[in-house]
Amino acid sequence: MKNKKTLGFLLLVTATFLSVGCTTTPPSIQSGPDAEVSFDGLNVVDNSKADKAWARPDFDLSPYSKIMMVGADIEYAPAKKQNTSMNRSGSGPYFIDDEARARFETLVKETFMEEIVKIKSFEIVNEPGPDVLMIRGGLLDVVSYVPQDSMNMAGRGSIYLSRIGEATLVLELRDSETGAIIARSIDRRAAEPIGNTMTDSNRVTNAAEVRRLVRHWAVRLRDSLDGFMQQ
Repeated sequence: MKNKKTLGFLLLVTATFLSVGCTTTPPSIQSGPDAEVSFDGLNVVDNSKADKAWARPDFDLSPYSKIMMVGADIEYAPAKKQNTSMNRSGSGPYFIDDEARARFETLVKETFMEEIVKIKSFEIVNEPGPDVLMIRGGLLDVVSYVPQDSMNMAGRGSIYLSRIGEATLVLELRDSETGAIIARSIDRRAAEPIGNTMTDSNRVTNAAEVRRLVRHWAVRLRDSLDGFMQQ
């Protein structure tokens, strides 16, 4: 029962960062001499809904009753500054300045924590401990398709975008005392309007799309954690 419960949790967690597609084959951790092993000793999870997932072959979360959220770095894809008001035909990626990065990072953190604090089955703590699971999340290769000066184009017409950006999300589960990694999943996803339609790009609508996507990830993680305790 214990193995079934902990493996079930892994499958839920790795599904937190998924694309809209699904797989009909249940995920499973590779084992045996032919298992594909990462540089840090994790075995590949086959049929994961995430782009890629790994876990320890002896994966077990039963000792944990508390979680500690740790934010990892947000890394931005390289992009050159452009005079986009003179070149409206460009599709990006566009440079993200310090002010926009600060707004983005605050929005991501606030939206994520708004949902995580609603968790019912785990106590959220700020310090490591023998029963504390560290959940470490980060965004890599963040790309913006929003022109730099699109917020200051009054009188020049609107800009309509089918997506405002994309990023690779990384989720790691670690033992909070030793730092030993237990599982990792990665997935790349775009922030885009519902139905893949074109939408007017401005600071308000762009923030709403980012918030909607981040809230989706946070709710999936929260539901996964609560679901584990209800098995």
